[in-house]
Order: sequence, then structure tokens, then C-alpha cells
Amino acid sequence: MQVTTKSAAETERIGALLGQKLERGMVVVLTGELGAGKTAFARGVARGLGVREPVTSPTFTLIQEYTGRLPLYHFDVYRLQDPGELEALGYDEYIEGDGVSIIEWGDLVGEFLPPTYLEVHLSGQDATRILTFTPRGSRYEKLVEELKASVDPGS
Repeated sequence: MQVTTKSAAETERIGALLGQKLERGMVVVLTGELGAGKTAFARGVARGLGVREPVTSPTFTLIQEYTGRLPLYHFDVYRLQDPGELEALGYDEYIEGDGVSIIEWGDLVGEFLPPTYLEVHLSGQDATRILTFTPRGSRYEKLVEELKASVDPGS
């Protein structure tokens, strides 16, 4: 599924629609170039999960935890020197935990990703973004179908 947005606010809105549908234990992997809108999308997901505090990129801390209807674990692995550093963060405990995990730059740690997850690739220029949703597993295929119905009620 692909969605085109024309502003950061629209990108956040699509993220919020997804956040409303996420369930315990789900993993969302964000990919795309620097400045593609990954953090804006993550802010929307957080809003959809009911997170009320400001959401920023956890670039210098690698992970931020937020409280909403489900815990949100927001990873940014861009600055990792070695993907193995994830183990020191307790990565498995987060991924297998009771919350939702968002991993910015998840393509950099592919070998550590769970077998099933939702990949959202963001690309575009200026304010226009193309969000490409690729489900990895049946749970995520269903999620994308539900999201598609919310984004395009006529489908």
C-alpha cells in the first residue's frame, strides 16, 4: 500500500491512524533517507497510541519510552556503531514486551529484526512524502488492510 502526503501534518495523521490500530507486541520499522519524515510519522503513531508528551528522535539516547494506551518504545539506530549494541540496550526485551516498538533506520539492523513486522518506507521531496507499507507476516497484512480502509474509506 502506498500513501502520498503533502505536509508533515498529513504524515503525522497517517501515523496516528496506524497508531490507533497497533496491538501489543507489534513492531514498526521505518526506513528512508535522512529527512524523509520518519520522526514525524513516529510522532503520529505515538499520538494514535495516546501518548501525550512530546515525541522527538531518540538519536543520542537510541531509545525513548513513552506511556500511552500501550507502552511505546521508540528506537533510532542510525548512530549505532555495531548492530550488536542492541543487545546491550535490552532490545529483545522491548521487542518481545507488552508495548509497541518503532525502529527508525531499521534497515541498518536487519539481522536483529523479528520475523514479522510492518515496514514503512518514507521517500519524497519538499513536503510531499510517499509512504510505502510492506507487511511482513499475516498479522501485519491484516493491519495494513485495516489502515487502508481508514485512509481510503471507499476501498
